[in-house]
Formats: sequence, structure tokens, C-alpha cells
Amino acid sequence: MDSFAANTRIFIMPFIKRSFTSFLFIVLHIQIQAQLVNIESKRMQVDSVRFALKSDLLFNYSNNNGDYLFQIGSNVTTQVKSKDLKKIYFFIGNYNLIRSKDQDFQNSWFLHFRYNQKLSQLFRLEAFIQSQNNALLTITNRNLAGVGIRLKLIATENTKAYFGNAYMYEIEEIDATQQQFYNHRNNTYLSLTHAWKKANLDLTGTVYFQPLYKDIGNHRILSQLKAELPITKIVSLSALFNYFYNSFIPGAAKDYSSNLMVGFTFEI
Repeated sequence: MDSFAANTRIFIMPFIKRSFTSFLFIVLHIQIQAQLVNIESKRMQVDSVRFALKSDLLFNYSNNNGDYLFQIGSNVTTQVKSKDLKKIYFFIGNYNLIRSKDQDFQNSWFLHFRYNQKLSQLFRLEAFIQSQNNALLTITNRNLAGVGIRLKLIATENTKAYFGNAYMYEIEEIDATQQQFYNHRNNTYLSLTHAWKKANLDLTGTVYFQPLYKDIGNHRILSQLKAELPITKIVSLSALFNYFYNSFIPGAAKDYSSNLMVGFTFEI
């Protein structure tokens, strides 16, 4: 898992008639761009499929009396399994830009690669690397590597539950002060997915807890609820609610945000 940065879905943006309304939309959208991304919500639960791909793409441009707003949002998630279906190679990449005449309201990218090795029906090993950049956040750049375990607690036709725990080594940078932070952090998560077949609705809830090993009071919490309702075999209607809490960022005692997004997901 990791930062919001990155999360992601093509969402419906209403036509903006006034520059003040445009500004409010941008502020609300930027609230979610913290340093955690819910990797669990992007996993592809396709047990017998060796290759899967999801991709989102958004272009938006509006001009009101010379005040323009330009937006690009792109995301790709792909998964490849070995012939015996016991090894999984998983990749996420995205880029987001929101620009007006005078400034950027968002300019970020996110890359995540994960390897998963199935040892039994219950037990799996995972290793991952991640890099992300957001020019508008306090922590502008974050790179990390980690290794840990993943347990499949429940595995029925309609319900799946996972518990994971991993060690992470992270390097965080603040461009404004040229500071760098080198941290040893723990990552624990619990994820529950349930499918209502008659309603054709999938619901996934995930909670992450990431404290420093040397100071548990310095921690991050991410809670996410995701719903997907297929419209066709390729297109689904998606809704995503995020809550993020950071007990410490440089220069502040805490940081928190929440957001709700509605849009479309494309899958092949």
C-alpha cells in the first residue's frame, strides 16, 4: 500500500461556470493527495486469470472569460501471474495534473511494483518498491521498499478477508527546506470484500495502520470504502470514500482529510 497520491478513478466533473466554483472543486480534490495509497483497493481478485489490466483516463478543459482550468488524470493497474498461479507481479502507475493560468493546483505521479508468492491457501509472502512525487505537498517526494506477509483469512465465493503485516524502509524529502527523513516503519492492514451477486455489487473496506518502530505515536491511518457496480463487462460505476490521518508531519502536529469520489472504471 501507500499514499493517497495516487488512487485512480475517472470521476464525473460537472461543467464549471464560475472560476470560484472551479477553485472549490480543486481544493476538495487536493484534500485526498496525502502520502498513502490503498494498494488493497487496486488488487485484482481474479484467481484463474493470468493477465489483467485496468486503465483510467481523464481530460478536462474549461474556459470562463479567460480563466481556464486544464486537468489530466491517468491510471494503469496491471497484474501477471505465473503458469502455476502461485506468483503474482503487480504494477500501478498514475499521473495527475490540474493547471490554471497562474499555477498548478496538482502535479503528481505514483509508481508501485509488488511481488506476491503463494505458499499455501492461508500464507503468502510479499515484497514491494514504491516511488511517488507531489510538488504541492509538504513531503514532496517519497521512496520506499518493504517485505512482509499476507494471510487469506476468509475465502468463500462471495466474501474474502485478508490481513497483512510488513516492514518498510522509507526516504521522504521536503523540497522547500531540502530536508530528508529516513524511517523504519511498520505497515499493518485488514481488508474485507463482499459481493452481492443478485445486486451485482462489490464492496471493499480496508484499514491501514503505519507507525514508526521507534515512535508508535508517529503513525498514519488510512480507511477506505470502495463500491463497484458493473454496467457492462468492461465499464463499472465506482464510488470511493477515503479517510486519512497523519499524527505527524514536519511543522505540524497532525494532518487529516476525507473525500468522496464517484466515477467510472474500465477493465479488460
